[in-house]
Amino acid sequence: MPEGDTVFHAGHKLRQALAGHPLTRGELRHPRLSTVDLAGRTVLGVRTVGKHIFVQFSGDVSLHNHLRMDGSWHVHRPGTRWRAPGHQVRVILAHKAAEAIGVRLHDMELVATEREDRLVGHLGPDLLDPSWTDEHAERARRALMADPAREIGLALLDQRVMAGVGNVYKAEVCFVLGVSPWAPVSEVDTARAVEVSRDLLRRNAMNPRRNTTGSPVRGRELWVYGQARRECLKCGGRIKVADQGAGLDVRQTWYCPVCQPRK
Repeated sequence: MPEGDTVFHAGHKLRQALAGHPLTRGELRHPRLSTVDLAGRTVLGVRTVGKHIFVQFSGDVSLHNHLRMDGSWHVHRPGTRWRAPGHQVRVILAHKAAEAIGVRLHDMELVATEREDRLVGHLGPDLLDPSWTDEHAERARRALMADPAREIGLALLDQRVMAGVGNVYKAEVCFVLGVSPWAPVSEVDTARAVEVSRDLLRRNAMNPRRNTTGSPVRGRELWVYGQARRECLKCGGRIKVADQGAGLDVRQTWYCPVCQPRK
C-alpha cells in the first residue's frame, strides 16, 4: 500500500533513472494530457511531498501525480517487458538508458514548477522532508493537538496534520505508542507520536520491504497491521481488527487489545 515511504522510494528511483537526461519518449496517457509530448525535455529533478510526486522538467513544468491505493512507478531498461498491462500505464518517460512507466496514477496534472505548492500547500509537514527541523516537528505536534477529542488513529491519517502516514503506519505508530487507535489525542504524547511516525517512515524510506519491528523473520515485519488473529509479538495475545471512521472514510484498524487497551 503506497504511503509516505513508498512514495519517497519511488521518487528516489525516478530521480536516479531520469534526472539530467533529455527524454526520447514522454507520453501522458490521460484524457486531458494526451496531446502533450514531453520528448526533448530534460528531467531536472523529482520532488516528493507526503504521498505526492512531482517530476520536474526543463521549461518550468512539473508532472504532478498521486499513487493513492494502487498506483506505482516501474523503472527498467528500454525494451524490458512491462510488469503491468498497457491499458493501466498512464505515463512513459524514457531516454536511451532507462524507461520509467507510471501505472494507475491518479490526480495527474501539469503545473508550472514554481507553482507546485499550490497543490500541496495545504499539507502538514512532510515527515520525510530532508530539511526537517524541530520547527517542523512542533508544527505537526500543534496540528495534532488542535482537536484534542479526535481519535488519534484518525488524526494520524489527516495529511493536513503531517504528510506521509497511511493506514499501515497509523496502526503501527499506535502500537509502538501503546495507545488505542480510538484514544482521544488529549491522552497521547503528541511529541512522541510525531517522533515515532517520522522514525518508522525514515527507517523504511529506502527499504523495498516494509519493516517496523526490526525482525528479519518473514511474517514478523509488522507489529499489528494485517495480523488479525495472529499472536502479538510483544504479549502473545490475539491481534484484532475493527473499522474506524465513518462513511467513505471508514478504514480497517489493527490493534492488540492487551498492549493497546481502550479506556
